[in-house]
Amino acid sequence: MAEFIIKNGFVFDPVLGIKGDKADVAIKNGKFVETTELSNPKTIDATGMTVMAGAVDIHAHVAGPKVNTGRNFRPEDKLFNCTPRRGVERMQGGFSVPTTFRTGYDYARMGYTTVMEAAMPPLYARHTHEEMRDTPIIDQGAFPVFGNNWFVLEYLKNHEIENTASYIAWLLKATKGYAVKVVNPGGTEAWGWGLNCENIHDPVPFFDITPAQIVKGLIEANEYLGLPHSMHLHTNNLGNPGNYTTTLDTFKLSEGIRPNSKFGRDQVMHHTHVQFHSYGGDNWGNFESKSPEIMDYVNSHDNITIDIGQVTLDETTTMTADGPFEHHLTELNHLKWANTDVELETGSGVVPYVYSPTIKVCAIQWAIGLELALQAKDLMRVFLTTDHPNAGPFIRYPRVMKWLMSQQSREEMLTGFKNSDKVIGATHLMNIDRELSLYEIAQMTRAGTAKALGLAHMYGSLKPGLEADLAVYDFNPEQENAPETIETAFGNAKYLFKAGTQIIDEHKIVSNGNKRTLWVNAKVNENPQVMRDVKEKFLRYYTVTQGNYEVAGHHYVPNPYVIEVDATQ
Repeated sequence: MAEFIIKNGFVFDPVLGIKGDKADVAIKNGKFVETTELSNPKTIDATGMTVMAGAVDIHAHVAGPKVNTGRNFRPEDKLFNCTPRRGVERMQGGFSVPTTFRTGYDYARMGYTTVMEAAMPPLYARHTHEEMRDTPIIDQGAFPVFGNNWFVLEYLKNHEIENTASYIAWLLKATKGYAVKVVNPGGTEAWGWGLNCENIHDPVPFFDITPAQIVKGLIEANEYLGLPHSMHLHTNNLGNPGNYTTTLDTFKLSEGIRPNSKFGRDQVMHHTHVQFHSYGGDNWGNFESKSPEIMDYVNSHDNITIDIGQVTLDETTTMTADGPFEHHLTELNHLKWANTDVELETGSGVVPYVYSPTIKVCAIQWAIGLELALQAKDLMRVFLTTDHPNAGPFIRYPRVMKWLMSQQSREEMLTGFKNSDKVIGATHLMNIDRELSLYEIAQMTRAGTAKALGLAHMYGSLKPGLEADLAVYDFNPEQENAPETIETAFGNAKYLFKAGTQIIDEHKIVSNGNKRTLWVNAKVNENPQVMRDVKEKFLRYYTVTQGNYEVAGHHYVPNPYVIEVDATQ
């Protein structure tokens, strides 16, 4: 493979503690190396530019059946957003629910090289992997959903942690999945009966178990296995006024549990899109931000990580395995609604939504996400997301960076809202004068996300020996830059390398890359009971055979990167 040296750029790397120093970065055989190891490199002059490792997105909905439903459901989403084939790029379309091709290209343009699909129904794992295979450039992994799975509910009802762990290990291998995902634990199963679990102590119909027991049991099973990533949670009561108390009650379930992983993470819970879970008030009239209460807890407990789920004030397409919430949403906005139940496992819904800056609630939601990040004491544990596409499309990440880095841009937004006085009164953003640095942005989007996923041995840094994923942005941190310059630069990388292959040259995509699929092979002691249970339920309940359920072979997962975990005793 070609050798490269990226010279004279302003380097930001939290792992190496580099805060904008001018430095050279060397690439050889797909890895970062010391500059002395190069023999005849191609030189990239990064003078006056910002250099970072490739970014890692910990939570997005970019592949799988609900994403594809969103594409079919919203032809208007791509009506004016089609790009014809050009150079190496394939034809692209879509805005909030882009095609697989646009997904890969747009992430690459922002300097992202690894993206996690945040909710994979196990029954549709083959579909999910086919879409990931079709997405160019970016490395990807997928999180199978466990929080409403019949096997899990039955095992945890009896506190059978070993059986739960054995089932998780089997399902990760069967689906080629990466981590344990939980969505509205128990609530999505309840939705099959037109019900919900609105707090962590509501019983799940017919299973005699509560969301609190599900969450705590899955944390224990996750640590029993020692998986690379902590349990990844979307808790109950999303999107409702007053739900911050449910969020705090959920956080507390992680207390007293020690992390057990050889992959560098220090946490046992990742709580996703916390903006949607930080609401005060008891109705939409007195709806308000409770971000200080949320961040007081996060800042004082280092065993959890979160991502913000920033509202971007766009028209978008909401999609989640939280089926009852999507029904609630369609009753609020009266737009079209799709709903699916996935046998024995999960469910989902899809509803278009407009986050209008003229609507007070939307403006307050926008402020809450920024407040979460700006009140964080440790940005290695608080990450930038939009819960794509639920709070807005991922292509707005550079815009979110602008808001986080510029008080001026935030205040212009706040004072420009139709209901600005009410929005300011219900939030805390106007009183926050903090502006994040590029070093802190690198923590939120590179070093922190890679570490939380247990991938710090591969991504998130320019450290010699790691994968040579690198982005160069036409942004000079020593100059006085207008806020719009931040958004422009970080939305259009000048150079991008993925595992040593040059993907972008002078802002132009020149390669479809050498992408990989990441999955975890968790080894456990043989468990005949779990395998008997699996066989029995496939015969009695599933509409497919076990042989047609499992993901096997390179047809679905080409160029896999397997992370081995040995939990045998």
